[in-house]
Amino acid sequence: MQYALLIYSNETVLGPDDGSTALGELLARHVAFARELGPTRVGGAGLKPTVSATTVRTKGSAKTVHDGPFAETKEQLGGLYLIDVPDLDAAIALARDVARPGDGAIEIRPLLQVTH
Repeated sequence: MQYALLIYSNETVLGPDDGSTALGELLARHVAFARELGPTRVGGAGLKPTVSATTVRTKGSAKTVHDGPFAETKEQLGGLYLIDVPDLDAAIALARDVARPGDGAIEIRPLLQVTH
Protein backbone atom coordinates (compact mmCIF):
# COMPACT_ATOMS: atom_id res chain seq x y z
CA MET A 1 0.00 0.00 0.00
CA GLN A 2 1.31 3.45 -0.81
CA TYR A 3 1.34 6.29 1.73
CA ALA A 4 2.46 9.90 1.83
CA LEU A 5 4.40 10.90 4.93
CA LEU A 6 3.70 14.65 5.15
CA ILE A 7 6.21 16.55 7.28
CA TYR A 8 4.83 19.50 9.25
CA SER A 9 6.99 21.76 11.39
CA ASN A 10 7.56 25.37 12.34
CA GLU A 11 9.84 26.57 9.56
CA THR A 12 11.14 29.50 11.63
CA VAL A 13 13.06 27.02 13.82
CA LEU A 14 15.63 26.61 11.05
CA GLY A 15 16.00 30.28 10.27
CA PRO A 16 16.48 31.61 6.73
CA ASP A 17 17.00 29.32 3.73
CA ASP A 18 20.66 30.29 3.53
CA GLY A 19 22.47 26.98 3.91
CA SER A 20 22.75 27.43 7.67
CA THR A 21 24.26 24.70 9.82
CA ALA A 22 20.86 23.66 11.23
CA LEU A 23 19.39 23.29 7.75
CA GLY A 24 22.45 21.40 6.50
CA GLU A 25 22.28 18.98 9.43
CA LEU A 26 18.57 18.37 8.87
CA LEU A 27 19.08 17.74 5.16
CA ALA A 28 21.89 15.28 5.92
CA ARG A 29 19.52 13.36 8.22
CA HIS A 30 16.93 13.21 5.42
CA VAL A 31 19.48 11.95 2.90
CA ALA A 32 20.48 9.18 5.33
CA PHE A 33 16.82 8.31 6.01
CA ALA A 34 16.03 8.15 2.27
CA ARG A 35 18.97 5.78 1.78
CA GLU A 36 17.70 3.56 4.62
CA LEU A 37 14.26 3.40 2.99
CA GLY A 38 15.77 1.98 -0.19
CA PRO A 39 13.09 0.71 -2.60
CA THR A 40 10.36 1.40 -0.02
CA ARG A 41 10.70 5.07 -1.01
CA VAL A 42 8.93 5.70 -4.29
CA GLY A 43 9.25 9.50 -4.23
CA GLY A 44 9.29 12.64 -2.19
CA ALA A 45 11.02 15.95 -1.73
CA GLY A 46 11.60 18.80 0.64
CA LEU A 47 9.79 22.05 0.01
CA LYS A 48 11.19 25.58 -0.06
CA PRO A 49 9.90 27.95 2.67
CA THR A 50 6.33 29.25 2.49
CA VAL A 51 7.51 32.71 1.39
CA SER A 52 8.24 31.11 -2.00
CA ALA A 53 4.75 29.57 -2.34
CA THR A 54 1.97 30.70 -4.68
CA THR A 55 -1.65 29.62 -4.32
CA VAL A 56 -4.37 29.55 -6.98
CA ARG A 57 -7.71 29.76 -5.17
CA THR A 58 -11.06 28.93 -6.79
CA LYS A 59 -14.33 30.39 -5.58
CA GLY A 60 -17.22 29.67 -7.90
CA SER A 61 -15.92 30.41 -11.38
CA ALA A 62 -13.32 32.95 -10.20
CA LYS A 63 -9.68 31.97 -9.87
CA THR A 64 -7.29 34.24 -7.98
CA VAL A 65 -3.55 34.02 -7.44
CA HIS A 66 -2.05 34.71 -3.99
CA ASP A 67 1.44 34.78 -2.53
CA GLY A 68 2.09 32.10 0.07
CA PRO A 69 0.13 29.06 1.20
CA PHE A 70 -2.55 31.20 2.92
CA ALA A 71 -2.52 29.06 6.03
CA GLU A 72 -2.91 30.52 9.50
CA THR A 73 -0.86 28.00 11.41
CA LYS A 74 2.63 27.83 12.91
CA GLU A 75 3.28 24.43 11.36
CA GLN A 76 3.80 24.34 7.60
CA LEU A 77 4.19 21.47 5.15
CA GLY A 78 7.94 21.19 4.73
CA GLY A 79 8.25 18.09 2.60
CA LEU A 80 7.04 14.58 2.01
CA TYR A 81 8.01 11.00 1.37
CA LEU A 82 6.01 8.62 -0.80
CA ILE A 83 6.44 5.08 0.46
CA ASP A 84 5.18 1.62 -0.47
CA VAL A 85 4.77 -0.63 2.56
CA PRO A 86 2.55 -3.58 3.51
CA ASP A 87 0.23 -1.71 5.89
CA LEU A 88 -0.41 1.30 8.14
CA ASP A 89 1.63 -0.19 10.99
CA ALA A 90 4.71 -0.26 8.75
CA ALA A 91 4.05 3.34 7.67
CA ILE A 92 3.75 4.43 11.32
CA ALA A 93 7.04 2.73 12.17
CA LEU A 94 8.81 4.67 9.40
CA ALA A 95 7.08 7.96 10.26
CA ARG A 96 8.51 7.80 13.78
CA ASP A 97 12.02 8.10 12.29
CA VAL A 98 11.44 11.06 9.95
CA ALA A 99 13.71 13.98 10.90
CA ARG A 100 12.13 17.35 11.60
CA PRO A 101 13.34 20.53 13.25
CA GLY A 102 11.99 20.89 16.77
CA ASP A 103 8.38 19.95 17.39
CA GLY A 104 6.04 19.00 14.58
CA ALA A 105 4.03 16.19 13.10
CA ILE A 106 4.18 13.56 10.41
CA GLU A 107 0.79 13.01 8.79
CA ILE A 108 0.38 9.58 7.22
CA ARG A 109 -2.05 9.64 4.32
CA PRO A 110 -2.90 6.63 2.10
CA LEU A 111 -2.71 7.34 -1.61
CA LEU A 112 -5.70 6.74 -3.85
CA GLN A 113 -5.13 3.72 -6.04
CA VAL A 114 -6.24 4.80 -9.50
CA THR A 115 -6.22 2.30 -12.35
CA HIS A 116 -5.39 3.47 -15.85
